[in-house]
Amino acid sequence: MQMTNQTNPTVNLYNGAIGRLLCQTTIRSDMVYFVNGERTPLLLRVVPNHLHTLASSGFGARHWQAILLFVGMMINYFQRVDISAAIVPMTQSTAGAPYYSWDLSDKSLILSSFFWGYVVSQVPSGLLAKRFGAKIVLGSATAIGGVLSFFHPMAAANGWESVCVLRVLTGLVQGTVYPCVHTLLAKWVPRTERGFLTTGIYSGAQFGTAVILVTSGFIFESSMGWPGLFYLSGGLSLGWALLFFWQAADEPATSRNITKAEREYIESLTGSNSSSQSMPVPWISIFKSPAFYGLLAAHCGFTWGFYTLLTEMPSYMSKVLQLDVKSNAFLSSLPYFAMGVLCLVVSPISDLLINRGVISTTTARKLFNSIGQWGPMACLIGLGYMTADEKTWAILLLTLAVGINAGCSCGYLINHIDLSPNFAGPMMGVTNGIAGVTSIVAPLVVGAILTEEEDPSQWRTVFFITGAVYLVCNTLFVIFGKATVQSWNEPKNLSSTIALRNNFENDSKTIAPTTDKDNRF
Repeated sequence: MQMTNQTNPTVNLYNGAIGRLLCQTTIRSDMVYFVNGERTPLLLRVVPNHLHTLASSGFGARHWQAILLFVGMMINYFQRVDISAAIVPMTQSTAGAPYYSWDLSDKSLILSSFFWGYVVSQVPSGLLAKRFGAKIVLGSATAIGGVLSFFHPMAAANGWESVCVLRVLTGLVQGTVYPCVHTLLAKWVPRTERGFLTTGIYSGAQFGTAVILVTSGFIFESSMGWPGLFYLSGGLSLGWALLFFWQAADEPATSRNITKAEREYIESLTGSNSSSQSMPVPWISIFKSPAFYGLLAAHCGFTWGFYTLLTEMPSYMSKVLQLDVKSNAFLSSLPYFAMGVLCLVVSPISDLLINRGVISTTTARKLFNSIGQWGPMACLIGLGYMTADEKTWAILLLTLAVGINAGCSCGYLINHIDLSPNFAGPMMGVTNGIAGVTSIVAPLVVGAILTEEEDPSQWRTVFFITGAVYLVCNTLFVIFGKATVQSWNEPKNLSSTIALRNNFENDSKTIAPTTDKDNRF
């Protein structure tokens, strides 16, 4: 293990004597050491062994926060996905519920209008979360989105234009979700648990999508009809917001239910400065960073593919595979259950490989993101040649195309926190906002290609375009991506002090050895 100061000669830390000497030393926050060949702030990893053992075992406040955020992701995806599930019965007679004669162009506009508001609110949401705290911003936005859900059936009766307006407003409040959650993760998730806890929280998006799709078929055929889907989404959103305001905290220091040992453990391993709310965002440095553009490309590729399938899969299963409403709803949910489960499988594998020093963090991010985008690319190529006579194979390929996306949860999705724990929220706002443009464009491109929804050859074109986007975007991430804390994470001349306690070598149990092979990335 090697520690270097940006201005001082290299110091080799390899025995307990040096560790005990450093216990009396003032450490600047711009001093770094290298784990697996990757630049890491010194303050990030100084954790006394007894504190690490005590705080890292058992159920803690950070795990309760993770559960709250997991459920919150599910609820917010109810608001986001309900229109994708409901658009089919809204345009055909089902269980006596009202239906409307909207053409394919109208439906494409309804599906894409959510992202018009979603894109606009991303960067402001990140800045608001950084300035006022993510708890108040996320909780309020979820509650407002719940209220908007109640008005969807009324809007539909007034025409598709009214539905578009509500979807834009829903997009505005939903744009707060990822920047706020990333801001909270940067404060709450220790580096050694980043893969599992972060992926576990974000898997709520997939489980939320799956739950809303699998239950929607039963709701559509019940006495409530498709309007019941929006009423349930709204009620659950309001209930979760109340629970979140009561139990959540912006950071460990403000939590009412955390032990001192766990708080110190988290703060020592997050790399997020306690004064980051007042730190100006280094926009120029961010936009000059090649690693940022690699991250942006990966985010755009995932978003194009994920939302193309999310918004169009029910129509594909209905028109090409000729499935009824209930079968369509269940089978449309299957890929997202698969993705949610795989998220919980790949994340501990990623953490294990990194923490044991098998591969560097940068290599792990690139590896898993490549699995998450190039794997689905291959599935979509095969899916382009499926017909109604090959339902089983088509459903299998669709399930794999979405499920294997789970690799991205250990790739680009947590890369913002890798690059800059202090500015993960604003960075997520930028990349998610720009990637959100692809969410607008993708349904419109599909609508332009699909003049006949029953024609498999036109769907083949849609799948091939999506595969090409995956190929190009992940290639850029492999070339330019990094997973090291960037120099602009901390402002210049910022200094802080810390006493290194209980023999520095004890921390080596959480630091993987560095080998020459780890310096290749």
